[in-house]
Amino acid sequence: MIVGCVKEIKNNEFRVGLTPDNVKNYINAGHEVLIQKGAGEGSGFSDYEYIEAGAELVEDAKDVWNRVEMMVKVKEPLPEEYPLFHDGLILYTYLHLAADQEQMDALLNGKVKGVAYETLQETDGSLPLLAPMSQIAGRLSIQEGAKYLEKRFGGEGILLAGVPGTPKANVVILGGGTVGTNACKIAVGMGANVTILDISLKRLEQLDNQFGSVIQTLVSNDTNVEKVVRRADLVIGSVLIPGGSAPKIFKKRFLKEMKPGAVFVDVAVDQGGCGESTRVTTHDEPTYIEDGIVHYCVGNMPGAVPRTSTIALTNATEKYGLEIANQGLEEACKNNPVIATGVNTYDGKVTNKNVANSFDGYEYVDLNTLL
Repeated sequence: MIVGCVKEIKNNEFRVGLTPDNVKNYINAGHEVLIQKGAGEGSGFSDYEYIEAGAELVEDAKDVWNRVEMMVKVKEPLPEEYPLFHDGLILYTYLHLAADQEQMDALLNGKVKGVAYETLQETDGSLPLLAPMSQIAGRLSIQEGAKYLEKRFGGEGILLAGVPGTPKANVVILGGGTVGTNACKIAVGMGANVTILDISLKRLEQLDNQFGSVIQTLVSNDTNVEKVVRRADLVIGSVLIPGGSAPKIFKKRFLKEMKPGAVFVDVAVDQGGCGESTRVTTHDEPTYIEDGIVHYCVGNMPGAVPRTSTIALTNATEKYGLEIANQGLEEACKNNPVIATGVNTYDGKVTNKNVANSFDGYEYVDLNTLL
């Protein structure tokens, strides 16, 4: 199979879909790999390293798109890339279609086989291709939140951990999954007061066993969320429905009840955000203030640490990518149903139920009926 990778064009996105080591492994498996010149520079990988690994360097992204059978990326394609889609193309990347109807229409019209990292689900319910970026985003959420609590950024002007004789910051984490757990680790490590909420009692029990008495666990419902955000200095939104739109559990009315200068970091922004006041921001302009609350809603948070993020991501994606390249997408899905869970679009049809339910007028089609 001809496999390709182009330079990401999203704002301040420095990650890359394939490292030189990945390229070597694809080539050793008998595949041809095309890499756009400069694709890996943002993550610290030189063109020379890709050549040494056996890749063919291509000057223009358009040429890579036109020639490949499978495109391996990091972030969803942007509108200027839609005209480069072609019938039968396998697109292996984060898609986040529940927050992007325009992209979904482009994939359907182009009959692209869209394999989304964020919905590929193992038999134990884990999301192996989302997990590494969720780990990074969760840890970054506290790092960024602590920064934007500084007065010069519009924050309250408090130190997350405080110092002896001063109050610690109150950190509220909405959602106890991978993002929330990693946010909790960093917040606890920095010495903040941490409350974490989740709808699952089983998950709360696990978190209680993991962190012990240094955190407060609460069942996530409107009443509890409203109570804890009133006294919060930093709120982390980390709820997830795989493939679907994030539920809006952080209500706009809460803003007027919160401390002026408190910070809300919505890590769920890729799936539409879990805040009613959420709107997507970029690394160039990461924040805005609404009703006195600093909002940080960057859609590609891990892009801020591209070297770590690229290596962590490609460690996870290579395994499934090689199965697709070695067998073809159809056979790979038949032989490994886990891969089928990642297929969001196929032959002009929506093949993920949560994605189809995110917008009106889209019919879900079981992938097995199309293979």
